[in-house]
Amino acid sequence: MPDFDLLIRGAHPHPFIGIADGEIAALAEGSAREEIDATGLLVLPGVIDAHVHFNDPGRSDWEGLATGSRACAAGGTTTFFDMPLNSTPPLIDAAAFDAKRAIAERDSVVDFALWGGLVPGNLDQLEALRDRGIIGLKAFMSQSGIDDFPKADPGTLRAGMQRAAELDLLVAVHAEIDHPELRHGTSIDDYLASRPIAMELEAIQLALDFSDETGCALHIVHVSSAAGVELIAKARTAGVDVTCETCPHYLVLNEEDVERIGAVAKCAPPIRDERERRRLCERVAEGHVQTIGSDHSPSPMAMKTDADFFKVWGGISGAQHLLPLLFTAGFSEERIRETTSENVADRFLIASRKGRIDVGLDADLVLVERDVDHEITAGELLYRHRHSPYVGRRIDVRVRRTILRGQTACVDGKVTGMTRGQLLTPS
Repeated sequence: MPDFDLLIRGAHPHPFIGIADGEIAALAEGSAREEIDATGLLVLPGVIDAHVHFNDPGRSDWEGLATGSRACAAGGTTTFFDMPLNSTPPLIDAAAFDAKRAIAERDSVVDFALWGGLVPGNLDQLEALRDRGIIGLKAFMSQSGIDDFPKADPGTLRAGMQRAAELDLLVAVHAEIDHPELRHGTSIDDYLASRPIAMELEAIQLALDFSDETGCALHIVHVSSAAGVELIAKARTAGVDVTCETCPHYLVLNEEDVERIGAVAKCAPPIRDERERRRLCERVAEGHVQTIGSDHSPSPMAMKTDADFFKVWGGISGAQHLLPLLFTAGFSEERIRETTSENVADRFLIASRKGRIDVGLDADLVLVERDVDHEITAGELLYRHRHSPYVGRRIDVRVRRTILRGQTACVDGKVTGMTRGQLLTPS
């Protein structure tokens, strides 16, 4: 009898990976029913993208779990965490969880976890969401842009974090404080000026204070500034249970790119100037940012078209190129592995199954070719709407194969149809 179902041979830094029953059985040579020659390729743990908006059910015309998960597979992501909005109804109660889970189990080609929402009036739903297996709770400290997912005012956020601490739930926050008085005009410059870094820092500090007071585990998503990372790092040193995420668009794009690209590059918090981009990259390289997620938040192109830049939908389409962009930005293999897999699995309590190339863990792997020049094109995007601020950008990495629990999910951008996603819950 063969030792393995599959043997991956020749990849760096693991020249032999033996897989049996969907798990890594050995990091050694043996006989196998099937072999993959990965000579010259880099092997990494499958990416865990903890921040996507696939909008299913209700707004699957923006993106859906079928198209979104295929884009993930093409980019080396083997697990995603879907946010409670912009699906409708949003995932703020048990019924919404059940509805989204059913669609994801039917349509997703990679594994998934589901975020629950923390909004005014749903504190009595949090225990039921915990029992269903949500990965955490997401709250907006500013207007979300979606009427059925209102922001958590300070009273709601503090009470929600207190209840979350009692339930051993992590809370993630979109950290900006609304300042309507800063809104003037209609241009791109006007929009960028209306959401300064000070708004982010004000919200981060308030969330940190609540975390310290309540003992709630806190995760600050899409931090756009080095100053924000530094504020969080200081709190971590002081013993606050907090981690932070940033996104590729803050690491590879700057304000000039937003001016050039237009609405396809609009997001909140907004993309910052070149000096801030460089400073944020330094904080990532130093290890002060724990996770990197795509914050994939798509919409039809019609929603990206308006003379008033404030009115166009703010969201980046980027899940498919999360991993290649980080290599092209110059981050080390170690830092990329930590921020896209290891730290994510640790923080969200799924490390017993995911996040590393270790014996006994799920055989979730991505094979990457380095030093290959490639221009991102709209035609290669697997999103429902084939637009992204990265179209036209040159990258020097290509994802050659994505493997989920020992089965090939995608080869060279072609989804195989061999895999079906499973729900992950915190251990």
